[in-house]
Amino acid sequence: MFNNKTILVTGGTGSFGNTFVPMTLAKYNPKKIIIFSRDEMKQWDMAKKFEDDPRIRFFIGDVRDKERLYRALDGVDYVVHAAATKIVPTAEYNPFECVKTNINGAMNLIDACIDKGVKGVVALSTDKASSPINLYGATKLASDKLFVSGNSYSGEHGTRFSVVRYGNVMGSRGSVIPFFMSIKDKGVLPITDERMTRFMISLEEGVELVWHAFQDMEGGEIYVKKIPSMKVVDLARVVAPDAKQEVVGIRPGEKLHEQMISAEDSYYTYEYDEHFKILPSIHQWAACPQRIKDGKLVPEGFVYSSDNNSEWMSDADLKSWIALNESKIGKI
Repeated sequence: MFNNKTILVTGGTGSFGNTFVPMTLAKYNPKKIIIFSRDEMKQWDMAKKFEDDPRIRFFIGDVRDKERLYRALDGVDYVVHAAATKIVPTAEYNPFECVKTNINGAMNLIDACIDKGVKGVVALSTDKASSPINLYGATKLASDKLFVSGNSYSGEHGTRFSVVRYGNVMGSRGSVIPFFMSIKDKGVLPITDERMTRFMISLEEGVELVWHAFQDMEGGEIYVKKIPSMKVVDLARVVAPDAKQEVVGIRPGEKLHEQMISAEDSYYTYEYDEHFKILPSIHQWAACPQRIKDGKLVPEGFVYSSDNNSEWMSDADLKSWIALNESKIGKI
């Protein structure tokens, strides 16, 4: 699929990009992978990892700048949209900036991809876009809607847009595992609520879901991978078995449980062996056989959240994952 093709990754110096690039180079032989982001220091650091590979290029730019996107998208076949303002408290305190990146940036990218003849775009979303209660989630829900509707805008241009949605990415910068590991020697771990649960997905699984979306999509689908859940108190116990757990209360905009499919989505959601697909409610696309394929419609009122999950990560599984990934946890 990506052999001899040019791929651009917005926000490509983040945790996702640092995993997507080496995995894609190993599995495929792309003509070029362009890292598009606004942080020159992160680009400098990332460039050192791939200095001997002429297929990797770096492009300073911001998704808020449509003209820069037009230039960056010259000759690009596929785009992965990972750029976002995504830290919940940051978005709450800087709402205008969050909207500019997550919503205006999405509109800029959709327009530019259509006009430049990009074949396919997969946008990364979040559990927080399902029944959002914080600004970050609300902007990502708006972004998801924009990318779904982008398939209408593209018309005869043929650019296809889809979305992948997943929850807590294990070991990524700013996530709970590296946070707990960084403070475990203090002897106390802050727990927001003893009932809190989170989905658990690795960066590698996130990349594989993006690959699958590119291979499978007709346009407008939201892909949700089936992944295990874990209680935060259990996660804390595995990371620091001797530390005291101190309940500090839920932060503004934080959910008790992660949700990736709401009851309202259930009318358009199909189940597959390893994932779900939320099909678009517009243009009768939810009844399109090419989008449904061999999927089975979920029951009315179905909700996929981290507390009602049928699959749970064991302490042993988490210990094993930490042992295998300890050297890179929190570093990408």
